[in-house]
Amino acid sequence: MPANLLAPVFALVLWTLIMLFWLMFTRFPAIAKAKIDISKNVGGRGQDLDRILPARVNWVAHNYAHLMEQPTIFYATVLGLAVLGQASLTNIVLAWTYVGLRVVHSLWQVLVNRIPIRGMIFLVSTLVLIALAVNGMIAVLSA
Repeated sequence: MPANLLAPVFALVLWTLIMLFWLMFTRFPAIAKAKIDISKNVGGRGQDLDRILPARVNWVAHNYAHLMEQPTIFYATVLGLAVLGQASLTNIVLAWTYVGLRVVHSLWQVLVNRIPIRGMIFLVSTLVLIALAVNGMIAVLSA
């Protein structure tokens, strides 16, 4: 049963890698189109391109960065639940719900990026993550 709880972790990792490739396939052509010679840049960061590249190109990079932020808490929470033997149907459904919401968040941010809707998707995913964390804390305190 713990493997069922870990499947959403690997699914989100794979989604993050898809977003990384989407970032590269979007940003590199935009860099070339802007005639930026990256071979001459030293010490720059991806964020420096926000001022240069079109917003739609940067949305993919912003989402990839977001996938490096809150999902790290998801990974720790789900791994903790798995170690505690808490692969209940509830936790599995919550974990998959979180992953699904993060995928929807990514697609919305990259393709539409209307902030009120994106914020609501983020809020709901955060509430799901809170439920997972509370379940983990209950399991620890009950042990």
